[in-house]
Amino acid sequence: MKTLKFGIVLFFVTSFLHAQGCSDAGICSIGKAFQEETKTFKNSFEINSILGQGDGNVSIFTQTLSYTRKFTEQFSLGSRVTYNLANGNFGTRGQFGDAYLIGNYQFKEKNNKQWSVLLGWKFPFTTANAKINNVSLPMDYQASLGTFDLFLGTNLNYKAWDFNLAVQIPVFNNNKNSYFDELSVSDDFPTTNLFERKSDALFRTIYTLKTTNNKFLFKPNVLFIYHLGEDTFENQFSNRETIKGSDGLTINGNLIGIYNINSKNSIELSVATPFVVRDVRPDGLTRSFVLGLNYRFLF
Repeated sequence: MKTLKFGIVLFFVTSFLHAQGCSDAGICSIGKAFQEETKTFKNSFEINSILGQGDGNVSIFTQTLSYTRKFTEQFSLGSRVTYNLANGNFGTRGQFGDAYLIGNYQFKEKNNKQWSVLLGWKFPFTTANAKINNVSLPMDYQASLGTFDLFLGTNLNYKAWDFNLAVQIPVFNNNKNSYFDELSVSDDFPTTNLFERKSDALFRTIYTLKTTNNKFLFKPNVLFIYHLGEDTFENQFSNRETIKGSDGLTINGNLIGIYNINSKNSIELSVATPFVVRDVRPDGLTRSFVLGLNYRFLF
């Protein structure tokens, strides 16, 4: 229990620090597909609500609906749809964001070790060019990056530990954002006209603590996300420019608490905050904190 107490103190202390970003283009949340904690039921339905604080006093409220089907003891297929509502000095804008389709294959456990592999796609519902009163909005207000992304990942489960390794690759860019910092009344956001984002690589380690009756689970985890290049935009002269400092490392801390109401129903609460951030985060994914509530129903 000392590990748990240390984790709780660490997360609540860092939540009050002047953190500058918690970038997640989807790669952080796909790791959950590695962990299937039930063998009795084949179907899982989830409703998730997430509140985050972004740059420029932008509050982002995200809702997701997820459905997972376990076809065999080893193979499952999950889907998810997101809806984002952003509120800030520019106003309020809500839109459907992305759809995800993720397949997971678990190899047989051997010597307390179990490997899993993951393959998935992200499909955008928007071109990341939402406007308010015909005014172009920065990426912080957009519900999607406007990219079709490929996910590849693997996981090692060893006793109470999980180790995730994954990459997110933008395969096709349909981003038509038209925000120019030079033409805006705000200085909080960089220019992202026809924004193009580079790939991400993730490493995450998770430790699971359970009560004796298995009613409560606690999952402190740390995520290392490396942005594999500098993003670019198109300037007013139709020339593409790199965004200096947009590559590099982000380290996020996350604490997840799960209450199993019964064999079919559970509630999950999570809080996350960044420890290390990139110098510039033009993608609009900056979060100084993230608070999430999830309901899961098995059948």
